Amino acid sequence: MTVHVLPAGPIPTNAYLITESSRGEAVLIDAPGEIWPKVSAILGKEKCRLAGLWITHGHWDHTQGAAEVVRATGVPVTAHAADQVMIETPEVMRAFLIPGIKLEGVKVDRWVKGGERIEALGEEAEVRHVPGHCPGNVLFYFKSKGLAFVGDALFRGSVGRTDLPGGNFAELERSIRGQIYTLPDETIVHSGHGPETSVGEEKADNPHVPA
Repeated sequence: MTVHVLPAGPIPTNAYLITESSRGEAVLIDAPGEIWPKVSAILGKEKCRLAGLWITHGHWDHTQGAAEVVRATGVPVTAHAADQVMIETPEVMRAFLIPGIKLEGVKVDRWVKGGERIEALGEEAEVRHVPGHCPGNVLFYFKSKGLAFVGDALFRGSVGRTDLPGGNFAELERSIRGQIYTLPDETIVHSGHGPETSVGEEKADNPHVPA
């Protein structure tokens, strides 16, 4: 299983294309603007087909390219229902958009909840609900690989902002302590922006949410 980190969009936002060449399959986590050409090139090189688009949360910088990905592949979309309005009718975010940004909604095919498990690439991913930055923020945890894709809940040395509609710092603290810091310390944390970190590093050093 190979994780391709693909920053894209007007606010550099990490998309993660996870490929499994032996199975010829791939999953895309988040879809910032103009991500499809990058994804398409890797799929062609590794001879993989896209099997799913998983959205960590509904903010526009993580979903701007989703409609293009779906048009190109017909791939099913997975997300948490608390962010349905933002994902399917993104114009509700117009008040906090960068001027000139164009958005297109995308239909979600599978609504997941915390505690569910998704089969993909011959592996099992656990869904954990981590609201606070955004009501529907979820993480996808591959236990067998020690990888967690957390959206904007947690960054290296920082946490997601809570001053946007639906944000709540106390809720984010509970999510981080209860759903992220309870993962094994060696778990690699892939965030929606910036470099990777680990659960152990953030428990030891994160100044916003100490363990």
